[in-house]
Amino acid sequence: MVSRTRVLVVGAGFAGYQAARTVNRRLRGRAETVLLNPTDYFLYLPLLPQVAAGILEPRRVTVSLPATLPGVRLVLGEAGRVDLERGRVHYRDPEGRPGELGYDRLVLAVGSVNKLLPVPGVVEYAHGFRGLPEALYLRDHITRQIELAATSADAGERAARCTFVVVGAGYTGTEVAAQGSLFTDALVRHHADRRHPDRRHTSPPRWLLVDIAPRVLPELDRRLSTTADRVLRGRGVEIRPGTSVAEATPDGVRLDDGEFVPTRTLVWCVGVRPDPLVGELGLPVRGGRLTVDPRLRVPGHEEVFACGDAAAVPDLTHPGRLTAMTAQHATRQGRTAGNNVAATLGVGEQHDYRHHDLGFAVDLGGTSAAANPVGVPLSGPLAGAVTRGYHLAALPGNRIRVAADWLLDALLPRQAVQLGLVRSGAVPLDMEAPEPARAPGQRK
Repeated sequence: MVSRTRVLVVGAGFAGYQAARTVNRRLRGRAETVLLNPTDYFLYLPLLPQVAAGILEPRRVTVSLPATLPGVRLVLGEAGRVDLERGRVHYRDPEGRPGELGYDRLVLAVGSVNKLLPVPGVVEYAHGFRGLPEALYLRDHITRQIELAATSADAGERAARCTFVVVGAGYTGTEVAAQGSLFTDALVRHHADRRHPDRRHTSPPRWLLVDIAPRVLPELDRRLSTTADRVLRGRGVEIRPGTSVAEATPDGVRLDDGEFVPTRTLVWCVGVRPDPLVGELGLPVRGGRLTVDPRLRVPGHEEVFACGDAAAVPDLTHPGRLTAMTAQHATRQGRTAGNNVAATLGVGEQHDYRHHDLGFAVDLGGTSAAANPVGVPLSGPLAGAVTRGYHLAALPGNRIRVAADWLLDALLPRQAVQLGLVRSGAVPLDMEAPEPARAPGQRK
């Protein structure tokens, strides 16, 4: 019996999800589409700050792979060695058992991991923000700090527990600080209720957003940056441009200007780097990303494609540059890779990856946002509506549930309780930690 041609997609982030869906739809059963991923869901990363702030329930940002990719065979596992000569990918399943998958076409969409800097204490004391376990832990951690501060007799301890330092003023860091400041304000109001005389007055929350860049959102249009800066400062967030962390300790953070900030919370949102698997392939890389041609093919291996954060995709609209590591590019590259894989199997034609900027949107919490759809700068409630509309359109599932959570958040107070689902040690910042230290199902 002759087996069917197999297309193997590794990774179910923005790029991998779209690649698997596109290949399956284009080929319509002419080939077997297999998706290798550590979890059974696609994680919509842009809404993670809202999970950490208690606006959205965790499952709202997780889209079931089996339910939304009918016809695609899901294999749970984390990719390890890729044997390009034999056409096989070795992996370990969630219980640590080894396995391997053969392929006729391979799409590498393994994504990215936290970017670590050689700063003493960061790995031990900082909290990352790249996955669902980290968002859940951060929500519990912030709630715990406010609750412990409310019962402390020491003014210094109360102030430290109510101080939150976010490093990295890009998309993630800016949204974490924006959503977090609103969340802690609500928590403090609750715990400062004078009807409870046994509770001590909690210190006002203090949020610091630190980045070596000269402004927040340095990668975006200056008008979006100015809007975000104004909103954050209006909420009392201290923005420290041109500043970095020199050392992290259990009791606080030392900045490079010598200032020591007492805190129990350091959130690391410095940026990302390609998954370490890319460097283990033995193939040419550029900036740590796998070299590909404009059609997303790996030179010398015509059966292998790469897309998303793991791939150094030429930006044909800006010759000489690479496309940025964004969800917008990853989604589109996934579609292009899927179409081009199908073309190599006789369906359609291959095309170069070209993009047209649709603009960006940054959710700043409440009704505030900064957006520039198709180049038109917006702020305030209108930008907030556009931003939420964009997220609903981009979500491949759970749209009604997400909209319902937004409505409930607007009408009812948030439930500020610790869930205890994730222990601190289960979400290490160093994503190259040994397997036993990783959270169950966490891939990077």
